[in-house]
Amino acid sequence: MNIIFYHPTADAKPWIDGITQRLPQANMRVWNASDDQPADYALVWRPPHAMLAARTMLKGIFALGAGVDAILTQEQRQPGTLPAGVPLLRLEDTGMALQMQEYALACVLRYFRRMDEYQLFQQQKQWRPLTPHSRSDFTVGILGAGVLGSRVAEALVAMQFNVRTWSRSAKSQQGVQSFFGDDQLAAFAGGCKVLINLLPNTPHTAGILNHQLFTHLPHNAYLINLGRGGHLVEGDLLRALDSGQIAAATLDVFVEEPLPGMHPFWSHPRVSITPHVGADTLPEQAMDSIVSNILAIEAGREPAGRVDPARGY
Repeated sequence: MNIIFYHPTADAKPWIDGITQRLPQANMRVWNASDDQPADYALVWRPPHAMLAARTMLKGIFALGAGVDAILTQEQRQPGTLPAGVPLLRLEDTGMALQMQEYALACVLRYFRRMDEYQLFQQQKQWRPLTPHSRSDFTVGILGAGVLGSRVAEALVAMQFNVRTWSRSAKSQQGVQSFFGDDQLAAFAGGCKVLINLLPNTPHTAGILNHQLFTHLPHNAYLINLGRGGHLVEGDLLRALDSGQIAAATLDVFVEEPLPGMHPFWSHPRVSITPHVGADTLPEQAMDSIVSNILAIEAGREPAGRVDPARGY
């Protein structure tokens, strides 16, 4: 069994060592531009067109992250980046769900306990107790009800928040009010004091965090974007912040990363920024998942996390 590996920034050695320890029958190597030797599987992040275009005999391509928008965008721009008919598989959890739970809970609790406002008062040297928010008026809405969204919802339900989700198709989760489809998006947003975005980045979801959606939220709602920068229409958010429609926003992802130094988000008093750290790929858990899927394919079983390129996830 031959496996090729490509990642433009990661150290390949821990991946090669880890995969071969778990799968001793595997011969794993780092791909280079002159490599035309046989391969059964590919582990990639932003692979060059030449790496995979001619490899129609691959049994599976593993994207080294939960999001596959980058590789699908490459395919759109340069067809053949993904050879036709070869399954593309994404990492479904591998420790990322717990990280997203931590991040989302930290943000929701910060806004619920009004810590963001107290931080501003501190800068102004104001001693000013605020009336606490009430849980009954603090519904948390999550855009996206997949692995990450459902796990974040689970954690918020455990904290006794009212939680609702919106997804493309109908979902069911205990303790969570579910909405789905374009027709229900406005009704979903209408009750969200906090809006958390965990959608996959697809043509259908691009720019979904926009003026129209913001107008459906209650006045002085909060936004937490953990999906992709392309989900957010940045100018619409700035206008919503200035009008008070959005009280504050926490942003982990951006259209351009790193965020340019002159960007107005840096200096806006109601915007909190983190450098795309919501959930990182954890190599040990990722390798467990990849090897499990390889063994499933070898045994003729359906692997987990197979991507539908038409849907984008």
